[in-house]
Amino acid sequence: MPLSKSPLTLALATTTALTGAAAAWADGHSKELNLYSSRHYDTDERLYSDFTESTGIKINRIEGKADELIARMQAEGRNSPADILLTVDTSRLERAKNAGVLQSIDSAVLEEKIPANLQDDDNQWFGFSQRARIIFYDKTDVSAPPADYVSLADPKYKGLVCHRSSSNVYSQTLLAAIIENHGAKAAKAWAQGMVDNFARDPEGGDTDQLRGIVSGECDISVANTYYFARALRREVKGLSDDMEDIGWIFPAQDAEGAHMNLSGGGVAANAPNRKNAIAFLEYLASDKAQEYFSAGNDEFPAVPGVEVSESVAKLGQFKADEVNLSAVAKNVPEAQKIFNEVGWK
Repeated sequence: MPLSKSPLTLALATTTALTGAAAAWADGHSKELNLYSSRHYDTDERLYSDFTESTGIKINRIEGKADELIARMQAEGRNSPADILLTVDTSRLERAKNAGVLQSIDSAVLEEKIPANLQDDDNQWFGFSQRARIIFYDKTDVSAPPADYVSLADPKYKGLVCHRSSSNVYSQTLLAAIIENHGAKAAKAWAQGMVDNFARDPEGGDTDQLRGIVSGECDISVANTYYFARALRREVKGLSDDMEDIGWIFPAQDAEGAHMNLSGGGVAANAPNRKNAIAFLEYLASDKAQEYFSAGNDEFPAVPGVEVSESVAKLGQFKADEVNLSAVAKNVPEAQKIFNEVGWK
């Protein structure tokens, strides 16, 4: 169980700064791991308990928003007790790298199991689970849904499209991927077309985009697959009972493939338990842990060949975009500039 849910209060078993020789001793002898995580899923408990059972390494965990955890690690500096940072979305992983709170590691296990496009070029972060960002639509109103992201901006869909705000990392990373795949000029034209086609001002989370279809507020929306798969598996208010008219498209199957959002992590720059931290990341790449990501949270494994859960399998097979996500992350500032220029709220 987490010792604290607050991003502002750190309650770890060892609060003394582990630096110099003390840190070296801890790395060789400690049976603890200090985990900073912005993943807020109860199902991840199984990951942590299994790691502890198999290694004897106790996980001391604090959860909070990604930006707050990154800022905390910066403020703590060399005295930071953090060993691992886990977060959601490539842009946040790159943000952590740019903030100097992660370190490069060498791991033959991670190099072998995690595809090259799902890891940082400098081995500072690695992806462990994925969510496809796809197009959903009302089957009763839309007979010819857009087949790819670019087509969402077609004027024939004017007044039909719902999407999240430009401040959301999923929006930012999708546009950053479009920049990487199609160039900045095409990406700006797409963003302008999307604004022109909005059924409402951007608002809410991914589940709200799906609820917008149910309510009739919009006929087309974009959301990550795990929100929809979750509603197939268990009750989600305002969605699960009215899903029969929602269809979905894995975009760009004749081109780059469906955009993938990443959840991943890296070893903290001043990790006092570095060996334990690397062991934990290697555990997350194991088939057992990868199956938990899918069964517990309806995500796609990052490791190829791992079986997905029944609810995820219902979505069907598809071609994923294999663009280098490290390169995509570097486009996020340009994406935000484009959002601002076209008035995407």
